[in-house]
Amino acid sequence: MNAKQWACAALALLPLAAGGHAQAGDKSIKVGVMADMSGFAADIGGQGAVLAARLASAEVGGKAAGKPIEIVGADMQNKPDVAAEIARRWYDKEDVDVIVDLPVSPVALAVQEVARDRKKVTLVTAAATTDLTNKNCSPYAVHWADDTYALAVGGPKAIVESGGKTWFFITADFAFGHAMEKAATEVINGAGGKVLGGVRHPTNTNDFASFLVAAQGSKANVVGLANVGTDTINAIKQAGEFGLTQSGQRMLGFITFITDVHTLGLQTAQGLMVTENYYWDENDATRAFAKKFMAEHKKMPSKEQASTYAALVHYFRAVDAAGTDEAGAVVAKMKEMPIDNFGRKGTIRKDGRALYDISLYQVKSPAESKYDWDYYKKVRDIPQAEAFMPLEKSTCAFVRS
Repeated sequence: MNAKQWACAALALLPLAAGGHAQAGDKSIKVGVMADMSGFAADIGGQGAVLAARLASAEVGGKAAGKPIEIVGADMQNKPDVAAEIARRWYDKEDVDVIVDLPVSPVALAVQEVARDRKKVTLVTAAATTDLTNKNCSPYAVHWADDTYALAVGGPKAIVESGGKTWFFITADFAFGHAMEKAATEVINGAGGKVLGGVRHPTNTNDFASFLVAAQGSKANVVGLANVGTDTINAIKQAGEFGLTQSGQRMLGFITFITDVHTLGLQTAQGLMVTENYYWDENDATRAFAKKFMAEHKKMPSKEQASTYAALVHYFRAVDAAGTDEAGAVVAKMKEMPIDNFGRKGTIRKDGRALYDISLYQVKSPAESKYDWDYYKKVRDIPQAEAFMPLEKSTCAFVRS
């Protein structure tokens, strides 16, 4: 079975009703969750992202603008061509109103282009590239996930200011990794630090030995991991085996998820620095969602899954407020309405960038953890004005027009 046939087969297997027996078209609000169901990011999105969409539907009573909400899901295998084909099928033949999740930057960019051409909504709650709200922006898109600029600002700046002056990068060799390394390097240099070097690796790398040897040999204070999913997990696990942290080097996972820490265990992950827009034990709102998610998924939600929930709740409420599912009207209403990202208040900017505060955390040691999933201690909050690229730096065509 080729990639296109596989994707279509997966699509046929994954439809999920989330508000009664809804019909497609103008009789329902139809959500397509396009996630990594079987690859390196399946644990941080996958079926958990579909569950998050269902919980968002339940939060608004299973209806928006008086229409029942329907959820469908598909595995796009982290391939832009497969993702674009699913998007065309969903929008053109199956009356999907909005596509959400979209891990991996090339996939998100491909789907957003399809959606822009068809005047359909995308809610990017996983991919991190700032291109989504810059040169590839769309008036029908919202970038809810914390992006490469946000992830690069808070962590490196705080670490440089605390003495982590020299850096070495282990970077995934695709758009996300490149953008993250570039943005972080600018912040490090601006804060008075210095990048001593770096290496790039293909995705789904099992052996990080040569990369870690290079990081050790650099004698850098900090090793920045500009990768994601199983690549991040493997790098951290093998770093422990090589004794990086024991020798005094610190590690920052630019896009590390709580599920990664859970897989690694605190003994291996302790001391790792991470930047998050959601941590389940942060406040009453984060705990309330986590409780519902945990009851069905048996794991705490990742920030990707939490973002899928929060973005869709905001979308459904905007559909209600607009009284229509027409893309332009709904996105305009989303930008008009204040957002609530689990107690973190914010807005959606003209270019589609969702703005909210984020935080830098450090992974606890086993001795510091007091109960299940008690993994993070906060280092500092990063206010939205500092975290996200200023609008005046945007290259988005319709912002500049």
